[in-house]
Amino acid sequence: MATAVETLGKLERRITISFPLTDVRTEVEKRLKVQARTAKAPGFRPGKVPLKMVAAQYGYQIESEVLNDKVGRAFNDAANENNLRVAGFPNIVPKEEAAEGQLAFDATFEVYPEVAIGDLTAVEIETVQADVSEAEIDKTIDILRKQRVHFHTKGEAGEHSDGGEPIAANGDRVTVDFVGSIDGVEFPGGKAEGYAFVLGEGRMLPEFEAATLGLKVGESKTFPLSFPEDYHGKDVAGKTASFTITLQKLEWAHLPEVNAEFAKSLGVADGDLAKMREDIKVNLQREVAGRVKARNKEAVMDALIKVAELDVPKTLIAQDSERLAEMTRQDMAQRGMNVKDVPFPAELFAEKAERRVRLGLILSQLVGDNKLQATPEQVKAQIEDFAQSYEDPREVLKYYYSDRRRLGEIEALVLEENVVTYVLGLSKVTTKAVAFDELMGSNAQA
Repeated sequence: MATAVETLGKLERRITISFPLTDVRTEVEKRLKVQARTAKAPGFRPGKVPLKMVAAQYGYQIESEVLNDKVGRAFNDAANENNLRVAGFPNIVPKEEAAEGQLAFDATFEVYPEVAIGDLTAVEIETVQADVSEAEIDKTIDILRKQRVHFHTKGEAGEHSDGGEPIAANGDRVTVDFVGSIDGVEFPGGKAEGYAFVLGEGRMLPEFEAATLGLKVGESKTFPLSFPEDYHGKDVAGKTASFTITLQKLEWAHLPEVNAEFAKSLGVADGDLAKMREDIKVNLQREVAGRVKARNKEAVMDALIKVAELDVPKTLIAQDSERLAEMTRQDMAQRGMNVKDVPFPAELFAEKAERRVRLGLILSQLVGDNKLQATPEQVKAQIEDFAQSYEDPREVLKYYYSDRRRLGEIEALVLEENVVTYVLGLSKVTTKAVAFDELMGSNAQA
């Protein structure tokens, strides 16, 4: 049986559960007899082990299982009888004072909040839009060329050219030996041989690159270098060192020509440059559409958080914080990082978890009130859209439909899009054009 529900806070509740001790003993004896049918012990045939020996070996475990079952069932019955929507898991502890012959437990828990969503017609939301121009296609081609760059010794005649005068300039790949010292003493990490980098990419500190510019192979230069206060090497941060560099090798960058061979390297079988540009444009438009959708969804979610009033269960925040911490650990491990002994305190993820839980409760309320659930047709259309960028779209369909969890991820995505469409249809929307570079540099996530 259970007592009346006690209100401890806005969302926190408590129920006291009790039941006769004899009920537990009876169930334990029943399960022990079942266990005895297959129990094994030295000197006894299977199923012939004395009940006392079975009780000695399995009694504690079975008693714990019986208590967990009875307490769990009693709590669920009490929650259902009182129409309680329990958030997360209850904290159940034995009650010190109980009637004779009774076992009693206090179950403390939180309930789901009431979600009050304000007037969406009064909400102002700014969305964005962006276009793909010929300039963006040209920039992308330049990036693709740089990804396929190859280097030649500068000053030596070759198939393409000699690269010009053999002195170090921006865009050249230089290989240097260097040694650095502070107050005449070399420091860890301040010396290297055969170190290569491309001038002008910003990989080295500005003074280092400036000193390298204009050198010829075999030439050396000594110069002062001031490390920034926030430099990652704490032993030298904020200090000034003296460096000597010697240029050992100098190479100029040859970018591939934009011709049929270049187009073929990008997957255009016949080398048609017009088709290459069209393929690049289609891919950029797909990427832009995804970024725009993400930015606009973020704007809608921000608006919903502002317009909705609710208390967020601490239990759900704690659970999601733990989930985010574990996801981060797994992600870093998959990237090859050794995180075995690295702590991932859940509280570091509490702010993000609180937003996620809050949005989840708001979306659930909106979906339920306005019938915004994902339809099978919408789910299929979303998967088919994903499949367009793969060689075999049928395999993509099979991938999602063969796993209920994967399909659930698509359903959740469609549901969010339904909410975004619904909210934008009611609110006051203004649209701002954003530059391609600005959009592609953003990482909007809801």
